[in-house]
Amino acid sequence: MPHSEHSEDDTIAIVGGGIGGLCTAIGLHTHDIPITIYEAAAEFSEIGAGVSLGPNASKAMKLLHPAVWKGYEKVRTNNVWPSHQKLWFTFRQGDAGSEYPEGKKIFEMACPTGQTSVHRASFLNELIALIPDGISHFGKRLVNITESPSNVVLHFADGTSARHSAVICCDGIKSTARPIVLGQDHPAAYPVFTGKYAYRGLIPMSLAIESIGPELAQNSQQYLGHGGHILTFPIENGKTLNCVAFSTAADPTQPRQDSSTKQHQKASKPNWITPTNHATLLSEFSSKTWSSIPLTLLSLMSIREKWSLYDHPPAPSYTSQNGLICLLGDAAHASTPHNGAGAGMAIEDALVISKLLGAVVTLNGERIRKAFRVYQEVRIKRTQKQVRTAREFGLVYDFQDPWAGDDLGRVQEKLERSKKWLWNYDIEKEEIERGIRRLGEVHG
Repeated sequence: MPHSEHSEDDTIAIVGGGIGGLCTAIGLHTHDIPITIYEAAAEFSEIGAGVSLGPNASKAMKLLHPAVWKGYEKVRTNNVWPSHQKLWFTFRQGDAGSEYPEGKKIFEMACPTGQTSVHRASFLNELIALIPDGISHFGKRLVNITESPSNVVLHFADGTSARHSAVICCDGIKSTARPIVLGQDHPAAYPVFTGKYAYRGLIPMSLAIESIGPELAQNSQQYLGHGGHILTFPIENGKTLNCVAFSTAADPTQPRQDSSTKQHQKASKPNWITPTNHATLLSEFSSKTWSSIPLTLLSLMSIREKWSLYDHPPAPSYTSQNGLICLLGDAAHASTPHNGAGAGMAIEDALVISKLLGAVVTLNGERIRKAFRVYQEVRIKRTQKQVRTAREFGLVYDFQDPWAGDDLGRVQEKLERSKKWLWNYDIEKEEIERGIRRLGEVHG
């Protein structure tokens, strides 16, 4: 295929059209910063069904753009019962062999916004409506980025390339840009297996209510057990129950061998999603003495795949050595879903990077570098803590945490203590205002 290069030296490129990429585009457009979006797929899309967003994400959406929050409000789903509106999850006993009878409530975790969730595709459609016409290019799978002192050139699988003043890479956990930024052989360049798997399924709400009753079906629940847990929450305005069952690998360390090499990445690709069937799922959980309520939920799920859960080792930098490539969202700090905070972190990233670039009067290469550098400074500690605590929560839920074990009092204590730093956070003061002050210092 003949090569062609498209040049937009005065624009910032955004690679990836998921939640993080589109929120970044909306934020930059709000500040009249010229942008171009490149998406590998034929259209904007998100993987997965339901996504949960906490109070911190709600605040970030409001600060990013009122229309983002309005779009989220339009499609979000809360717990159905009024008595559950301010609860994140009700935690229940999931397996046998405990002082709690099966399904017995262990504790409820309060949350300022309650459990709010959306169907990913529905939320993405609301974001797409805010993207200006003519700035998005599809079928553009990134294969390389080359930098010069004044710009970047994006190289795509179709043989084309594009020149821009800088690029923000929101290309997810399998990011092409991350190894370019960190170095192909850097130990944090590629995601690593966490020893956990997930089975995802949707259940019609009418069937769920008939099978387990309205309280358990219409409000968010987590069923805890030894070596696994199951969470459920309503989506699509209460019409559907999102159900995810988590289990532990027989050898949690084996897939992590040679994790820093390109050979590992190539070898592990087939293991992201593996075929399975309903009988295998039920057999796995039945063998661990799971009780009737969780097993009933599993029997209602349509299962064909098992998802391996990966996260990123902490990156020393979110920007390239030359400073014109910036990582955002899962490309920078992919995590397991156990905190319900991965998408929220990407929205926070989008808010901060757009506010910092918007505070720069004249966008040239040197000032973009400084904005990217400050973004990294203010975001890296919080985002990497989220990755670490999400992995820890996976152990807590599965009674594998070294301190909490299956002591339910300790489980509750650790979960409640850990959520405070995530939800009760003043991003305006801690990152935006501090970041803009830092911009003045580095510009000075």
